[in-house]
This record gives sequence, C-alpha cells and structure tokens, in this order.
Amino acid sequence: MPLSLNQLSVNIPRGAASLFFIQIFATLAFAMLYPTLELYMVDGLKLPVVLANAILGAFLAFNYGLHLLGGFFGGRLLSFRNLFVTGMVLQIVGCVILSILSFASLTWGMAFFLVGSGLNVTCINMMLTQLFAPQDKRRETAFLWNYSGMNLGFFIGFAVAGYFQLENNYHMLFLLCTSGNLIAIVLTAVNWHKLRDRKTILSQLPFKAYAGRTVLGFFCVICMVPILLCLLKHAHLSNEIVLLTGFVILLVMLVLALRQPELHFKKKMLAYLILVLSSLVFWSLYQIAPIGLTTFAEYNVNRHVFGFTISPQWILNINAFVIMFGGPTMPIFLKKIRTRYPHFSIPHQFTSALLLIGIGFLLLPIGIHLAPSDGLSSFQWIFWSYVIQSLGELLISPIGYAMIGQLAPPGLGGIMMGVWMLFSGVGGVLSSYASTWAGGSSNSLNPLMTNPGYAHVFQILGWGAVACGVLFFMLIPMLRRLINESH
Repeated sequence: MPLSLNQLSVNIPRGAASLFFIQIFATLAFAMLYPTLELYMVDGLKLPVVLANAILGAFLAFNYGLHLLGGFFGGRLLSFRNLFVTGMVLQIVGCVILSILSFASLTWGMAFFLVGSGLNVTCINMMLTQLFAPQDKRRETAFLWNYSGMNLGFFIGFAVAGYFQLENNYHMLFLLCTSGNLIAIVLTAVNWHKLRDRKTILSQLPFKAYAGRTVLGFFCVICMVPILLCLLKHAHLSNEIVLLTGFVILLVMLVLALRQPELHFKKKMLAYLILVLSSLVFWSLYQIAPIGLTTFAEYNVNRHVFGFTISPQWILNINAFVIMFGGPTMPIFLKKIRTRYPHFSIPHQFTSALLLIGIGFLLLPIGIHLAPSDGLSSFQWIFWSYVIQSLGELLISPIGYAMIGQLAPPGLGGIMMGVWMLFSGVGGVLSSYASTWAGGSSNSLNPLMTNPGYAHVFQILGWGAVACGVLFFMLIPMLRRLINESH
C-alpha cells in the first residue's frame, strides 16, 4: 500500500508535507492556462493556428527557461521562499490582465504570468531538495509525492478549464486562476519558518548585505516583465533565441563540469549533462500535448463518449490522474524492482521513459488509419497514448528533480535545477515546430486534410523516441560509472 500522508510526515523532514499542499494550489493557475491558451487564441481571438503554435511554444519555452533564472536568483538575490511568493503575486496580476480578453491583454498578461510561473517552480524544488543530505535516498520519495501533489493541482485545473472552455467563458476562467495562487501564498506564510533557506549564499550574509541583495532581486524580477512582453510579440524570433540559449548554456555547463577540481564531481556533472540531453528528447515529445495534441483532440478525435462531450482540457486529466495516483505508488514499485534487479538505476528509468513515450506516439497513427469516413479517430487511441506517456513521465520528471541533489557539486544545485528545467523549455520550442509541421501551414481544421500530416509526424516522432531509448540504453554502463553507482 502507498504511504499515507501521516506516514510521509514522519518519514520525511519537516516542511516536505507543507510543500506537498503548497504545490497543489501553486499549480492551479498554470494548469488552467496550460491547455486553454491554444484554444483561446484560435477560437477566442481568431489567431491563425501557426501563430498560436508559435506564441504557445514561446510561452512554454520561457516558462521553463526562466527556471534557470529562478535557480540563479534564488538563494543569491532573493530567498527561495521570497521569490516563490513574488512569483505567485505576479501570476495573479497576469491572470487579471488576461481576463480583459484582447490581443494586447494576452501579451501583457502572459508576460506577468510567465515571470511568476517561470521563477517559482525552481523555488519549490529547491526548498524541498535542501531538506535532505546529498545521499539521502528519501529525497526520491519526497519528490514523487510532491509531483503527485502538482498533478492533483493539474487534475483540478484541467477539469475547471474544460468546463469554462465548453461554455466559452474565458473571462471567468482567467479570474478563477488567481484563487490557487492566493491559497498558496497563505500556506507559505503559515509555514514560513519551515521553508527558510539552508546554507545558501544569501542566508550566510549579514543583514545589510542581505537587504541590499533582496532589493536588487525585486528590481531584476520586475524588469523582466517588459522584456518578456517584447519577446512574446516576436514569438518566432523568441523561439530561436531560446534554442540558441539552450545550446550556449549546455556549453557553459560542460566547461563548468570539466573545471571541477574534484574528479567525482566532474564525472557526476558529465553524467548530468547526458541525462539532460535525454530529457530534451522526452520533453520535446511530451509538450506536444498542450500545443499540437490539444488541437488534434479538438478537431481530429471523436470526443463523444457514452453520451458525453469531452473537452480537450479534460483529456489532459488522463495524464494528471495517472501521475496523481502513480506518484505515491512509484517508490514501492521502484523498491521492488531494485530488490529483484539491483542494477536498475536512474539511467534505466530514463531509457524506459523514452521507450514509453515513443510507444505512446506510435499508437496515434494506428487510430488515424482506423478512423471512419469523417476522419475522426476513436477516443480510445488518444486515451491509451496519454496513459503510456504519463507512465514515462513518472520515470523521468520527479526522478530528474531528485537526481540534482545527488549529482550537484556544492553551490551549483540551484543552477543545475534551473538548467534541467530550461531544457524543458527548449523542448517546448521543438514541440511547437513539430505541432505546426504535423498540422501543416494551411491553417485548415478539417481532419481529412490534416490527418495525413499528423500520422506522418507522429510516426517519425514515435520511432525517433524509440531509437533514442535504444541508444541511451547502450550508454547505461558508462553513466553508471560516471555516477559511481555500486551496482
């Protein structure tokens, strides 16, 4: 049986249980916007599908890319808890602006929201990871529970978003997004002492220097809003900037790894970079869901099941449901696997994730091929695709967060967490390109016209993921030596 919340609070350091509940409510706003923006831009603002894909790709890219700055600002200019609360406030402002329902409010609202959401996810992960010693194996369990809490937030957010999308009531939807942020701020204030920074650069400064850096941190955060506003208005250019930034950051991290004075940290950072590249393949496919798969589900899938019409946002709840219940049970499953197969390690889990997401995408062309004369695929194909992709997510995302604490040299934990998330953003850009490639450039929404493009791209992406999984499997012995695993 999974651990109960009471058992979790006993076995996990103080503060971890609080972060579980904070994560639920902090996720709600992003969960409501995440699947809605594409449909809002196409159906509400009547933007071309190609432009909507580019803007949403930039949104996802900057959301994850800003996690890198969150890792740099947190613990250096602002404490992780201060930066988290600041992010919650900025998200509230962004959602209120979005509720005005115009193209101008879209870009301004997204800019405020992005700064808030982009900076604070790293904060939660770092507040959690600093509760554990580097070799504390309980970290993986804590991150799986935290990831489950996040997906409970997604489940609630997707359900609410789907209802209001069917009603075309985007104004009320955007206003409701603020509720979770307000609750998260209150929970953080109640648990303020438990969530204090531990052994960060900022926490060791005298009060005067601490205050000066804090003021500078707030100033830097506010300055990011107009910068993002400008970038969002040039979405195609912004996507290219994100890709270039990802490449540069990868080179910088490689130099940092090679310059590590201690050999074991040098090896661990090299292993980390290889794992980052494998995660890029996974996230490039996974993030097609809010961009291309949402549009595919809206126009190319028969969403009438047992007399009900299923909103595209509700389809994303398949993922949230699997993660929500799979997160708490995954530690038990992994423990049994490792008891029977002691060599089963993080690289094996990453390999399995790549294979699973590849299989998930390969199911979709089968559904398209078997579609009736109207071109609408049966709902069961996208259902099972999401289930299989979600199982892969459980094996790579929370495990990746926990892995940072094991592999990071002293002082680089926040930056490495940020880089890990930055490459989720790079994956978002690649996802937007793949989604536009799949749907074609004609802006047609007719499934008979778009199905061939979707089927072709889904096959390429699926087999590509499987090939990467096989390649990564071949690298496992080298990765285990770099990580210095005993088995």
